[in-house]
Parts: sequence; structure tokens; C-alpha cells
Amino acid sequence: MRRVSGLRGFLQGGSGLTVFAVFMAVLIAMPVLSVFSNVLVSGTSDTWSHMSQTVLPEFIRNTVIMCIGVGLGVSSIGITAAWLTTMLDFPGRRFFEWSLVLPLAVPAYVMAYVYTDFLQFVGPVQSSLRETFGWRAGDYWFPDIRSVGGAVAMFMFVLYPYVYLLARTAFLERASGMIEAGRSLGLGPWRSFFKVSLPLARPALVAGTALALMETLADYGTVAYFGVQTFTTGIYRAWFSLGDRTAAAQLAALLLGFVVLVLVLEHASRGRARFNNTSRQQSPPARIVLSGWRAWLASFACFMPLLLGFLLPGGLLLEMALMSGDAQFGPRFITLARNSFVLASVTALLAVAIAVLLAYAARLARSPVPAAANRIVGLGYAVPGSVIAVGVLIPVTRLDNFIASGWETLFGINPGLVLTGGIAALVYAYLTRFLAIALHTVDSSLGKITPSMDDASRSLGVGKFETLRRVHVPILRGSLLTAGLLVFVDVMKELPATLVMRPFNFDTLATQAHTLAADERLAEASTAALTIVAVGLVPMFVISRQIVRSRRRAPVVVQPAVVANPGGA
Repeated sequence: MRRVSGLRGFLQGGSGLTVFAVFMAVLIAMPVLSVFSNVLVSGTSDTWSHMSQTVLPEFIRNTVIMCIGVGLGVSSIGITAAWLTTMLDFPGRRFFEWSLVLPLAVPAYVMAYVYTDFLQFVGPVQSSLRETFGWRAGDYWFPDIRSVGGAVAMFMFVLYPYVYLLARTAFLERASGMIEAGRSLGLGPWRSFFKVSLPLARPALVAGTALALMETLADYGTVAYFGVQTFTTGIYRAWFSLGDRTAAAQLAALLLGFVVLVLVLEHASRGRARFNNTSRQQSPPARIVLSGWRAWLASFACFMPLLLGFLLPGGLLLEMALMSGDAQFGPRFITLARNSFVLASVTALLAVAIAVLLAYAARLARSPVPAAANRIVGLGYAVPGSVIAVGVLIPVTRLDNFIASGWETLFGINPGLVLTGGIAALVYAYLTRFLAIALHTVDSSLGKITPSMDDASRSLGVGKFETLRRVHVPILRGSLLTAGLLVFVDVMKELPATLVMRPFNFDTLATQAHTLAADERLAEASTAALTIVAVGLVPMFVISRQIVRSRRRAPVVVQPAVVANPGGA
């Protein structure tokens, strides 16, 4: 068959979908391009010169410290939990293997509010210490939760499930024949872990750690509440307090540079190494049964991240909400919940619909253009919400003013800010950030549908879009629901973009919790925070259910000699 070239080749196999994919890639890339273009065109402002001489070194230092601390923390917790639940058998293992993902339902800023109330000077912990030992202020030392170290701890216990999920999958997929081969060569459990499993799982571990670091760089609520100076707090201050969009764009560009650095390091860490599983044995390895103190130690090691990351903050939130929750609970709270649910629902529906079209465009096209466009769309999740907010507001505000002036010239009526005065610009920012989640979920599921089904449908005279509606969508129903839930919850939790771009007098549960916590009204903030956590539990239970369903029945063996000497043969 003759290869189609030029414009015809560009549009071959679904021309409308190809153009749509390119259009979406341009829209997703526009905020980042806007940030960099504004930096290059505007030059250096007085605000930027002042910030570079005063607070910029602190921004960089705190960012580096948090990245190092969070990277080490989430990797150690996630790898340990994944290895224990995959390779060993101990009391509570079946419960821990799915419940260890639940901390993802708790936003880091909610965790910060809860632990501040729990550990502050007048909180229950320090009050109990003073009552027990008769201490007074100044008689003892207690770590300050509102510090860089406190922020690192919050991110560690919220974000370790990223590493846990990817590491556990890698251990299950790669441990089958490799571990058995290592044991046949005299490697005990510990040596097999360090010499076989850990090196083979390195891509998954680095990818999970990179996801956690990107979430850390994108956070605003936690660091703002703890008073830790970072790029996100600087962007917010430059935009709102100082009114300098150039300085905000320059800080956003630097923050984006840190994100790019994380992605580059993640890719470079692989080098030229290959991590293929050459073993034909696909069954899981035999789990080693632990007994005695070793079994309880493994249970304790899995229980502590779950306790500190979900059970304790969730229980404290519930207690505060029941005892002294939001005094405005009622019509005001219903309005906040309605605003949050409307934003999350609209964004989730649009994200799923767009993701289906983008994934289908890549499936149909004979050219690499839609696939390349989808990769650009997929990068949106790596861009922090504060960067997206700045990148969206600059061009959209100009477009708003152009529309208003043109409308007034033509019809004599000024419509006001059509885009930024409503939720349209905010939904656009959400889509830029979270469309990648829906696209990845839909694309991976669509790729599992054999192309022969498309051929059979076309042989019956069914068109491409009718095939999508009648064949693919029913098969993808579960994946579409999962994608929608993930986007819905992420929008509910998103704080920096919402704070920057929300219309006047338009608040959500996230902004309400942040406002009350900033005013030190932590008990009142608990109602909105608990609602966000409760909504976030829905996709976590879906993921947990998938973990339980996909659990492979691994043979269980007792190897007393190996357990007694875990470092040897």
C-alpha cells in the first residue's frame, strides 16, 4: 500500500480526532509556555530583584531539604511495606496489603492541620506530658511540628503509597523465577532482596519516588500553614500580596525547573540498564512464614505507617468534627460542598470524555502525531497547580479583557469577565493538571482491547465513532469510572490552583479548610477536611478492591533455617 504523505498523511485514520489531539496538546502546553514567555518578554522586575537577594536562597534550601527528606522517607517506608506484604506471611498481611494505600485519601495539608492540633503546646500530647511529669514551659524540649522537618514528615506518611503500589507490583512481577534462582544459589531472604529484587524493581521505585517528589513540589497548603518558605508560597505572595505577575511567573519557572530536574534524574537513573524479566516462571514466589517476634515485628512495621498516615489523623478529625466542628455547618457548608462537587464533577466528566477521544485518536491514527500529542497532555500532571494557575491566568485574563472590550464596542454592553469571572478558567486549570490521570487510565485499558474487534465492527459496516460508542465504551466502563473517580478526588483536594483562580466570593471545602486553619480555627476546619478525606476514600477503596481481586495465591512454605538466619543461605 502506498504511504500517504503530507497533510493527507497527517489527517489519515481519524482526521478530526488527530486535529483534536493536537488542539488539546496546545491547550495543555499553553500554561507552561505562558509562564516562560512572560519571563522572557517582561524581563526582571524590582520584586524579583528583591526576592532573589532575600528569600530566594531560602526557597531553594527548603525545597532541596524537603526533596531529600521526602525521597528517603517514602522510598524506605514504601519498599519495606511492599517487600513484607509480598514475600513474607505474618499476622494481618492480607489486611495490610490493601489498607496501606489509604493514606493517599488524606491531603497533606489536612494532615498538617490535624497533627498541629495534636502536637502543639496546648494539645493533648504536651498537656499530658506536663500533667504526668509536673513540667512547665521551658522545662522540656519538644519537636516543633511547624518546621521543614514537620512538613517532610507529613509528606512521607501521605505519599509513601506511591512507592508501595509500584514496588509491590514490581516485586510480584519480577520475583517469581528470579528469587527462586537466587535461593538455589544460596542467597537468603535479605541477600536476595538486596541483590535480586531491589535492583530489578529500581525503575518502579524511582518512578514512585518521583511522583511523591512532584506532589511535594506542588504543595501549598502544608508549607503555607507551617510557615515554610517555598516556591509555591512565594508565587502566591508575589501574585496576591505584591501584585507582580512577572515575579510570580519567574518563581513558577524556577519551580517548574525543579520538576523537570526530578523527571530528568528519574530517566537518567535507568541509564542503559535493562530490567526485563527473562524467567518463564510467572507464579508468585513462595512466601516465608514468620513466627514469634519476627512476625509481630513485621506486623508492627506495616501498622505504623497506616496508623500515622490514616488511622490517627482520621480518628482525630472525626473527634474534632463531632465535638466542635464548623459553626457554620448548615446552609453555608452545603454551599461549599456544592461548589466543590460541581467543580469536581464537571472536571471529571470532561476529563474522561476528552481522554477517551485522545486515546481513541492514537489507536486509529497511522501517523505518530496523536501519540506525541498525548505524551504532551500526559506531562500536565507533573506541573504544579500554582504554576498552572499563573500560566492560565495571564493569557486568559488578556482574552477576557479582549472579549469584554469587543463586546462593548459591538453591542454597547460590557459583559465583564466571562472566563475568569466564572468557573470556566478554573476548570481549564484543573483539566491541564489532571487530564493526564484520566488519559493514562483510559489508554492503558483501551490498549488491552484487541484490534480484531475494531476490524470485526468495521466489516459489519459500523463507523469509527459508532464502534467507540457500541463496542469500546461498554468494555471500558470500569476504567472510565475509575478515571472519573481519581480526577474527582484530585479536584476536591486541589488547593493552590483553587486559591489563585477561584471567582470572587466562591469558596470550596479545600479553601474553607485552609482559611479556617490559617485563622487557627482548627476544630472548625475539621468538618470540611473530614468531608474531603471521606470523598477521597472512595477511589482508595476501589484501588484496594482491585488489589484484593488481583491477589495471586502464592504458595506458603515454612523455612525455619532461613528465617533463623535471614542473611545467609
